[in-house]
Amino acid sequence: MGNREDLLEGAKRCLYDKGYFRTTARDIANAAGVSLAAIGYHYGTKDDLLNEAVVEAMREWSEDLGRVLAEPGDFESTWGKVIESFATARPLWTIQFELVAHMARTPEMREAFAEAGRHARLGLAELFGSESEQVGAVIQTLLGGLAAQWLVDPDNTPTPADLLEGLRTLMER
Repeated sequence: MGNREDLLEGAKRCLYDKGYFRTTARDIANAAGVSLAAIGYHYGTKDDLLNEAVVEAMREWSEDLGRVLAEPGDFESTWGKVIESFATARPLWTIQFELVAHMARTPEMREAFAEAGRHARLGLAELFGSESEQVGAVIQTLLGGLAAQWLVDPDNTPTPADLLEGLRTLMER
């Protein structure tokens, strides 16, 4: 790996260990085993590097989830696997919610992540066997809501059966 790749990997490690806002440029450079100047040379700013690291970490999580979801299953087994994935991806979900509040005051970050969110909707739809952006939006909404509930109270997060019953009830209205 070159310095650019080392920086990206180092940034991801720092994100998982310290979070987005507690990670310093020096933390990343140390984790990557490169000079501080390498961040500016390869990424421009620490924030640009961290933003790319978040997007890359989400892509990796999506690929991992895709492998799990490739196994056949019904709604309940599929969403059970999704909920199980929160345990291994806890730092990643924590980072995302950490960033949501910050994006309200940072238009350039909001724009970058909004674009990534649009791509994520299509990717999520595909993971669930659809090409519909609307399906992706529903999945993204369920996923984000479940992740938020799981982070706060994992023992009382709705089960896949709860989700299915709730969706059925909503559809009957």
